[in-house]
Amino acid sequence: MGVGPSTKETTLHHFRDPLCAILSDDTDIDFSGVIIAGIPQDNVNKEFTGRRVGALIEGMRANGAIVSADSWGNTNIDFASAIESIGERNIPVVGVSFVGTQGQFVVTNKYMDTIVDINKSEEGIETTVLGENSLTLTDARKALALLKLKMRNQNS
Repeated sequence: MGVGPSTKETTLHHFRDPLCAILSDDTDIDFSGVIIAGIPQDNVNKEFTGRRVGALIEGMRANGAIVSADSWGNTNIDFASAIESIGERNIPVVGVSFVGTQGQFVVTNKYMDTIVDINKSEEGIETTVLGENSLTLTDARKALALLKLKMRNQNS
């Protein structure tokens, strides 16, 4: 579950990551970097990883964060845990993930109020087309716009 061809991003996609391209080109923000967190097997370590991501974001003194996941199902625990840990630190956070109808979240929290769904299939399901449900420039623009809005509202 969550490891199908349409939601997996190719190496070339990572080298040309739309989210990094949009963030690094925007003059309104100071793009600090990318955190890559593993996906542990057990829930205790999934939650620990999420807390470490939140602590790292806080330590970087980030004013906002975008959490992106290129799969779904059991990895929703890691995704939700990272978003929650960032949100608990009063840092605006936006999520980017495949949701559709097939990838509905197995866990949620109050900080998951702003999620960009990267589903592209009309049926909302995993398909056999490699990268069909991957993050695009449009998805990245949406995520950045939502993050800027949350950051602006927090500073008001």
